[in-house]
Amino acid sequence: MDEVLFELPQPGIALITLNRPAQRNAINAGVRKGLFEAFQRFEADPGLRVAILTGAGEVFCAGADLKEMAETGMGVLPPGFLPILGESIQVTKPVIAAVNGTAFAGGFLFTQMCDLAVASATARFAITEAKVGRGMPWAAPLIHILPKKIMMELLVTAQPISAQRAYEVGLVNAVVEPDQLLARALEMAGHIVENAPLTVAAAKEMVGLSTEMGRTAALAAARHVFDRVYRSADALEGPAAFRDKRKPNWKGE
Repeated sequence: MDEVLFELPQPGIALITLNRPAQRNAINAGVRKGLFEAFQRFEADPGLRVAILTGAGEVFCAGADLKEMAETGMGVLPPGFLPILGESIQVTKPVIAAVNGTAFAGGFLFTQMCDLAVASATARFAITEAKVGRGMPWAAPLIHILPKKIMMELLVTAQPISAQRAYEVGLVNAVVEPDQLLARALEMAGHIVENAPLTVAAAKEMVGLSTEMGRTAALAAARHVFDRVYRSADALEGPAAFRDKRKPNWKGE
């Protein structure tokens, strides 16, 4: 996994780093394999509650390795080719993108697929496939994130937007100075780690379901999702800890 690093900077938090800085963290076979393995490791470890995805160096991810594509004659991407959360990788715990620089094409995808995103003030975001004659079917879920005309602009102009503009249209949650990026992502992750794990997981599941359903169906599905939460020991532990003025001892059960 040399091209994808897996670290544990704080209890409950995994830091996953794209590690091809000389190649602008372009997505090659090694990165694809490394991300599949890293997210599977994160999901399988009950002690890990949140993951942060970032890039080594000054670029988050410049997209697919076009040299590799040219050499392999890659046309239509086979199912499961890209490591996409919620599609080819199932992760039930929150993932935060810490976007430290350029996030183009596949880098935009990686930002889009994460549950939350913090961006460096120097970051730029673009869907550049139109410049190289490629496709971006992965961008379809953007209709649930961005206004239609903003989405269309990104797709057909292939021009980048600033981190501030990404914040204004709802693609990222916060914009910070470059030297504060990881600290802000860790702070956000730390808040999540403090909360009840079953509630956090159910909240993530509810958001996913709500993008697929109308209002009435989503409400019914949400009640079902949270039924396990209400019946858990943690649902009693939270009020008891509040009463006793102590920190909750979450068991995730």
